Amino acid sequence: MKSELDIFREFLKKKGMRYTPEREIIIKEIFSIHDHFDVDSLYISMRKKEARVSKASIYRLIPLLIEANLIEEVFFDRGQMYYEHIYGHEHHCHLRCVNCKQILEFNDPRLKEIERDLADKFNYKILRHKLEVMGLCQKCQDEQE
Repeated sequence: MKSELDIFREFLKKKGMRYTPEREIIIKEIFSIHDHFDVDSLYISMRKKEARVSKASIYRLIPLLIEANLIEEVFFDRGQMYYEHIYGHEHHCHLRCVNCKQILEFNDPRLKEIERDLADKFNYKILRHKLEVMGLCQKCQDEQE
């Protein structure tokens, strides 16, 4: 399996774009994170490590990483878009508590069946799906009682 950096280098080369040291530093930081992240938290984390990157560079890089199928947008909360890296990871969906913001990742084989049914019914080629279920986790339910 190719590394994220190799995939991204090839992607940029096909687009006629340069692979820069600043992009590499940002990508390495993103792929060291094993949780959902937003641009602000990524930037703060990098600044604490004294990485010399600009927030604008991160914002410019994110759409390229999405287009290269290395990361994806997960959800929007409190004015921020959150992302996660997807390359080399099994597809999953999210349960999100609207109170405490806890996120549980899940996969259910019935979703594949739903995709097949939708593809047949509407003559679609399904590429991927994104499912976010919002509610209250058990702890928040208990606190409301």
